[in-house]
Amino acid sequence: MTVGEYILRRLLAWGVNRVYGYPGDGINGIMGAFHHVKELDFVQVRHEEMAAFMACAHAKFTGQPGVCMATSGPGAIHLLNGLYDARMDHQPVVAIVGQSARAAMGGSYQQEVDLQSLFKDVAREYVQTMMVPSQARHLVDRAFRIALAERTVTCVIVPNDLQEGDYEAPKHAHATVHSGMGWAAPRVVPAEKDLRRAADVLNAGKRVAMLVGAGARAAGPEVRAVAEKLGAGVAKALLGKQVLPDDVPYVTGAIGLLGTKPSWTLMKDCDTLLMVGSSFPYPEFLPKEGQARGVQIDLDGKMLSIRYPMEVNLVGDSAETLRALLPLLRPREDTSWREKLESEVRRWWKVLEARAMNPANPVNPQRVFWELSPRLPDRCILSADSGSSANWYARDVKLREGMMASLSGNLATMGPAVPYAISAKFAFPDRVVIALAGDGAMQMNGMAELITISKYWREWKNPRLVVLVLENKDLNQVTWEQRVMSGDAKLEASQDLPAVDYAAFAESLGLTAARIDRPEDIGPAWDKALSADRPCLVQARTDPNVPPLPPHITVEQAKGYVSSILKGDPDRGAMIVDSWRDAIESYLPHRR
Repeated sequence: MTVGEYILRRLLAWGVNRVYGYPGDGINGIMGAFHHVKELDFVQVRHEEMAAFMACAHAKFTGQPGVCMATSGPGAIHLLNGLYDARMDHQPVVAIVGQSARAAMGGSYQQEVDLQSLFKDVAREYVQTMMVPSQARHLVDRAFRIALAERTVTCVIVPNDLQEGDYEAPKHAHATVHSGMGWAAPRVVPAEKDLRRAADVLNAGKRVAMLVGAGARAAGPEVRAVAEKLGAGVAKALLGKQVLPDDVPYVTGAIGLLGTKPSWTLMKDCDTLLMVGSSFPYPEFLPKEGQARGVQIDLDGKMLSIRYPMEVNLVGDSAETLRALLPLLRPREDTSWREKLESEVRRWWKVLEARAMNPANPVNPQRVFWELSPRLPDRCILSADSGSSANWYARDVKLREGMMASLSGNLATMGPAVPYAISAKFAFPDRVVIALAGDGAMQMNGMAELITISKYWREWKNPRLVVLVLENKDLNQVTWEQRVMSGDAKLEASQDLPAVDYAAFAESLGLTAARIDRPEDIGPAWDKALSADRPCLVQARTDPNVPPLPPHITVEQAKGYVSSILKGDPDRGAMIVDSWRDAIESYLPHRR
């Protein structure tokens, strides 16, 4: 057996059934081994960055390690952005990359890059270069075990001259390593005394706020039970959107610049904060120091008490810890806090609907997302991109029980929506998958990955994969950030995007397409896409001047907005009209 074949068979033994990657002569010995290991699928992407995104999404949606593969030099370099996406969102991903032949290393050989240095940050817990065949076993085993145990990225570098050589098991001798298979997640629960301390803080609170993130993804029932016992409202970080359905009356929705007014109120008025499985980074959207007593639960002790000075810090699995905490909590008799929050949540949904129905030129992007929500198929999976599409995804899309959703959280990179969707489709070929992207991200890499969709869609049990493109010909999120945060007028040289007929491109690949040019096109376009017999691209021509209003507008933001207008923003007329409409709906929904 060659080293290349041994590596692939070891991946199978670790439960891997799919590798995302792109070939190159630096990994010829591994690629050739796929002829002999037919149980392992190789998914060919259009760019190695997409392979890393797909491996990250696989980990996010399945909880199992994702695997990506690239050749030496440029191929390995291309993986980095997607690997940082995985690292910063704490996902187990194993990267296997080629390297120049051992005899050539150190000789400035073609494509020779110092991969140990290149990966030493993104894969800092484990990046190793294989130097002899007998290392193959323990390098693969440790890469998987460390990726799972630390919820991180690991990397194995394999020089190409080793890959086609014979595999050798480690000898029973001094200075050899004899690794084994398997890893099981531990049951991590805080000590009883610390649980009681946390319960004392939570029981003393009259206005409890919960903030949940990706770490609470498998703890939905426990989050709900604790929230109901404490009479708490629950805000969701972007990566925690699927923790609880959006139709739960006390779920206040997203938090932060992309968040909701109820989540702002929840944090502004609470006297106790319970943070579960979240590293939400923006302190201005959390209670002021000293306002609230705090309890935090996180599996990673390094992440405790860095966003808010917590009184009790609990290292533990979210579901297990909440389950252990629940019997120690006292039910709330005074329901006025919960009733206030639920009233504000009901009103907020009316505000969002009113904003979505405001006229725009030509189409209001909020309405595109608002009309998608009631049409979402049961158990569907959504992916969103970074940009203004993330605003409308966070606020206007109502997830129901059993749905999954994700995006690039801590890295907030452009471009993952389509590769995330492809990965979700491979992992769950029977479920409908929907990618929500802006035209900037689509031009960056989404169009190329439509080719990947066209290559593979016939393999999926349910062929429905929908890609939404918001065509506003503007790098919209950054445009608004320039206006509001910097007080600058839109810089057309950096912000304007070229026009592209995305629907025609999709159709040229044999996919279905639908166009939204008027508000009345929205419903029929979604109906067509969700009932198609193959993947469908929805091209929506939307107004770039519909403002992604934050839940609370600061004096500095208002000054920046006015400054951008006074400096002669080219879209100032539409900005003023659209902003005025949405502002009015915030106070008098449906009465404009």
